[in-house]
Amino acid sequence: MSTPTPLKIWHEIVANKEMSKLANIIHPDAVFRSPMVYKPYHGRGTMVFVLSQVIEIFENFTYHREMISEDERSAFLEFTANIGDKTLKGLDLITFDENGKITEFEVLIRPMSGLMALAEQMAVRMAEHMG
Repeated sequence: MSTPTPLKIWHEIVANKEMSKLANIIHPDAVFRSPMVYKPYHGRGTMVFVLSQVIEIFENFTYHREMISEDERSAFLEFTANIGDKTLKGLDLITFDENGKITEFEVLIRPMSGLMALAEQMAVRMAEHMG
């Protein structure tokens, strides 16, 4: 039996909402680029928190297409989701290191109404998390 690829592990975590396993596949110095803020977030803990919250907020989250670089260190994943009555479409751009850990994760989302619905819910959760 072959070892699962980092992308396969990512898909399993998301599909099963097993966010407790997320830290295992993220590099300690990972960078997360949110569609809502200009400056990236740094560190495994922050990325785990943000991704865990988003997976709770999104309804009907589904990946539709993916493109993977030849070296399997970069993946581009197209998704759709709902937040209440808002439908959104997005792209996850994920970079892995030579050990299969996520080093960079960037999210692009459209339309603006879907992004704003996500921003509203994340603002509340971020405020609670930050104290």
